[in-house]
Amino acid sequence: MQNTRQTVDFFLGALTPDGFHGYFDTLIGQDGLRLYLIKSGPGCGKSTLMKQLAERGEGLVERVHCSSDPDSLDGAILWQKGAAALDATAPHTLDAAQPGARERVVSLYHTFDNDQLTANAAPIATLFEQCGSLQARAARYIAAASALLQDGRRTAARCLDEEKLARAAARLASRYLPRTGAGAKGREQVRLLSAVTPKGILVFRDTIPTLADTIIALQDETGAASRRILARLREEALARGHKVITCRCGMAQQDKIDHLIFPELRLAFVTSNRWHPMEFAGQKNIHCSRFAQPGTLKQHRRRLQFDRKAAAELLAQASAAQRQAKQSHDKLEEYYKAAVNFAAVDAARDALLAELGLPV
Repeated sequence: MQNTRQTVDFFLGALTPDGFHGYFDTLIGQDGLRLYLIKSGPGCGKSTLMKQLAERGEGLVERVHCSSDPDSLDGAILWQKGAAALDATAPHTLDAAQPGARERVVSLYHTFDNDQLTANAAPIATLFEQCGSLQARAARYIAAASALLQDGRRTAARCLDEEKLARAAARLASRYLPRTGAGAKGREQVRLLSAVTPKGILVFRDTIPTLADTIIALQDETGAASRRILARLREEALARGHKVITCRCGMAQQDKIDHLIFPELRLAFVTSNRWHPMEFAGQKNIHCSRFAQPGTLKQHRRRLQFDRKAAAELLAQASAAQRQAKQSHDKLEEYYKAAVNFAAVDAARDALLAELGLPV
């Protein structure tokens, strides 16, 4: 049988101005989704297990990447199977809310040689501390960059023609978000399409055309106008009963939406700028400079340029600190790999694959 897998990539958490912030817990209790919470140590096979699940799944498969190491997975969501496997250890610790009923804890701690790990307790503790200290440094750089970008966004927001902006958002909602049946309830999933990582700002652009045929790109360097438009469209979509994937900004999660994806409508609204440029064949572009009152943005050009340049340097330093943290984490993994019975890990993986009806 031909595999009909359709794979998309997201983050469910990232380093932010306040440290690591994740949306893993939004999957707890979600109707029609069984969670397998994987508990283990670093380098003990969690990411490999989730990659194997994703490779064997059919239908829509979400790969949830680790922002500290984008080549690793923090989760795999198999929508056709109604199941998700998630790394449930720090910094995105998850506990079962309804053990056995909705969530199952898959512990791999029994695969450890605890005596060997205890013998190396001192260097392991040092490496954990180094990782935490370097991630905290990266978060401070991100916080400083976020403050500068917020300054630019607020400056640009004061230049907006609010009435013109509101009319444009209303037109977009009317044209692209049809009303569904009476009483239909909208549903929202929260994801991150981009994050600051050891590889720089990483954006999973291919996810957009995989889920959408109609793409409206809001060309907005500061995000001041797109933030307002997307907030209005999200509100309208939920009120009209649509399913929406809300992609929040990793550096201003509660304050700013970067993108909205409507898989059932094959529709996406995306913000395009130097931080995450969006260029897809056939996309419709809306240049958000049209919503600024004439001549106002020019008065702040030097200030906005300074904010962007300084923020870019700070984000580069954040990525450098994350690369150092990954080097410490790689050394940490070596201690754990040497103390793990991988045959036992493979047995746990095969049992999970069999339970999900996937090839072993």
